[in-house]
Amino acid sequence: MRRSNHVAGCMTFITLLLSLPILGGGIWLSTRANTTDCVKFLQWPFLLIAISIMVISFAGFAGACYSNKYLLWLYLFAMFVIIVALLGFIIFGFGVTSRGSGRTVVNRSYKDYYLEDYSGWLEERVAKEKYWVKIRSCIRNSKVCSEIGRGYGGVLESAQSFYYRRLTSIQSGCCKPPTECGDLYVNETTWNPGEVTGSSIDCSRWSNSQEQLCYSCNSCKAGVLSSLRKSWRRVSVINTAILVFLLIVYIIGFSAVKNIRRMNCYVSYEGNGMTKTHPAVVQC
Repeated sequence: MRRSNHVAGCMTFITLLLSLPILGGGIWLSTRANTTDCVKFLQWPFLLIAISIMVISFAGFAGACYSNKYLLWLYLFAMFVIIVALLGFIIFGFGVTSRGSGRTVVNRSYKDYYLEDYSGWLEERVAKEKYWVKIRSCIRNSKVCSEIGRGYGGVLESAQSFYYRRLTSIQSGCCKPPTECGDLYVNETTWNPGEVTGSSIDCSRWSNSQEQLCYSCNSCKAGVLSSLRKSWRRVSVINTAILVFLLIVYIIGFSAVKNIRRMNCYVSYEGNGMTKTHPAVVQC
């Protein structure tokens, strides 16, 4: 019985320790200086999962230390709910990020981004005007476009050099006009009208004003979605690893708690002068 208590205690303590890096990851996602975090809903599942595991682990650890079967069964039930919720979140995360990537552009190292290439659910969380107003302001304030310049000794970067830069999705979607607009390069964030080769509505939304640029373009929204998609897929991979570990811990912990219950029954029957082989033990 003591050995089973130790096993259960170790398992709950391990899940308690596991909650700390998960919580740290959620805090990191919510505070790091990156334009992806202008979208503020990605970190909440991380924080909720971490806090839930931490609280439940405390209950399970107390139950193991004091041989309280009610706390241990509460721990197992709550962990089962968390595992099911985490599995659902992982499936949902991979589902909404299954679509979308930048489109290759001829004679360019960077890619162009289109809103229709991404999941409808993600698009609604970014592209709707009530959300985009705050996201756009956040991106503008992050100075991501003003930092795109790369001059040498006062000499501006050439068009050919710029075309072969590997821009981030935010830089490509928000800081320059889409390639199909045919605008002529002056510098990284200044372009003159050229021959339009496509029908993108973004061509009329581009402005050389450093306060406007392409922040109102669908390509900018798509660039944010691309960055968000990459972050979410990383989170889903991490959550998958956490889920596997939780399943292993849960199975071991469940076996230990079952063994504690069985041993409590043996002690109870022995205290009544019964042996461990008494048929009533089976009913316990």
